[in-house]
Amino acid sequence: MIPRFFAGVDVGASATKTVVMDSSLSLAGHSAVKSGTDFPMAAGKTLEESCAMAGIKKEDLSAVFATGYGRKTVKEAVNTKTEISCHAKGCFHNFPGRITIIDIGGQDNKIIKLAANGSRTGFQMNRKCAAGTGAFLEEMSARLDIPIEKMNRMASEAAGLVKLGSFCTVFSATEVLENIRAGKQPADIVKGIYFSMIKRVLEMDSLAGDVVMTGGVVAHNGYIVKMAERMIGRKILVPDLPQFTGALGAALFAKESM
Repeated sequence: MIPRFFAGVDVGASATKTVVMDSSLSLAGHSAVKSGTDFPMAAGKTLEESCAMAGIKKEDLSAVFATGYGRKTVKEAVNTKTEISCHAKGCFHNFPGRITIIDIGGQDNKIIKLAANGSRTGFQMNRKCAAGTGAFLEEMSARLDIPIEKMNRMASEAAGLVKLGSFCTVFSATEVLENIRAGKQPADIVKGIYFSMIKRVLEMDSLAGDVVMTGGVVAHNGYIVKMAERMIGRKILVPDLPQFTGALGAALFAKESM
């Protein structure tokens, strides 16, 4: 039997992610790049790289589904799905059961609740403010003049924690500068930034069932998960490739379509 392959493309405002899976639902390839200003090019690039990892060509794909902010720009896609439905499907594939998904992305964060059969029972999304998102982390990185890739280690090694009183990105930036001027340790400030992000997200909705965290911020900032675990008092589940959850869901929809 000739194996068939399916792809899911998640075009986010910050990054574009693609996964390729075979008919047995095994992940065969994946790729992520910055979305930039040319969404079709980013989608095409991740598709090519994912297919190369899988040892196939784009023409060998049986179906491609797209999701995310720029899903309608993916010319290779035969259909599109909302990012909510794809994140839900991708998470349920990895962790079947009653779960609450916390997705922290570059421009927004989401809380999605699923019943034991995978049906959606609740949903909250933060769209109007960058607080609690990757954009917030990038802004704080610039204010502190600390490379964003170093912030996770700094937070994990911090002896103290400087709490920020505001959830607003603009006001938080002012607070950060005031704390620097007051002589607070940069690592303690970074830890406070992480605390502010998680607190903001957790206040969006209650948590039911097992908690799963996904998204690019989670993928590159593992300390956020540890901090969230302490704040809610229980273990949090994280898929192997948390930033590819939406793309995985889209690929699963593509397979089902056949």
